[in-house]
Amino acid sequence: MAAKLPKVAGPRLTDVRLEDLTEDAAPSFGRGEKYDGVRYSRVAADGLELSGTDFAECEFQGVSFNDTQLRGAGFRDCILSELYAPVFRAARSTWRDVHLNNPRLGSAELYESGMQSVRIEGGKLDFLNLRGSKLTDVLVTDCIINELDLGSAAGTRVVLKNCTVGALDLTGARLKDFDIRGTEFRTISGLASLAGLVIDDYQLSLLAPLLAGHLGIRVV
Repeated sequence: MAAKLPKVAGPRLTDVRLEDLTEDAAPSFGRGEKYDGVRYSRVAADGLELSGTDFAECEFQGVSFNDTQLRGAGFRDCILSELYAPVFRAARSTWRDVHLNNPRLGSAELYESGMQSVRIEGGKLDFLNLRGSKLTDVLVTDCIINELDLGSAAGTRVVLKNCTVGALDLTGARLKDFDIRGTEFRTISGLASLAGLVIDDYQLSLLAPLLAGHLGIRVV
């Protein structure tokens, strides 16, 4: 009798439902301020200093955060649709119960951030830097990511589904139920840190030459 494989635990996600929001067509964002229950549509916050700013139960539709400093900012119970930023600076930020829909980001600097119950659907990211971040209950679907850096990150119950990833760096990562079945990737680095990764048979065939080289195995 074949051994029974352990069940893969999927992300535990909370639906984000926003009601009775206040429209703000001309926001005056400030560093370290708190914003609660506001809807922002087609506004630009480019180049602002918003370190430590906190957003709770807010909706962003087509908002531009290009080169905005969001270091240490917080997003809780938020929906961000068509977020735009060639340079997105949000290192050490916190994301909890957040839905990102169709983001368009160039360089996304999110290193040492915390994400819990986060859903990303669609969109394109040229470079997603999550180095040293903690990801818990994260679902990414139908997204194109040219370079994904998860070096030294901790990922638990994370799923990348129907995504396309160019280069995936897992060097020093700590993974548990990190499911990338059905996602295409070109290269993976950090082969010593693949424990906890969930892949399919086809992906295993792609990884086999890399694993053989890493372990010093010659296939003749």
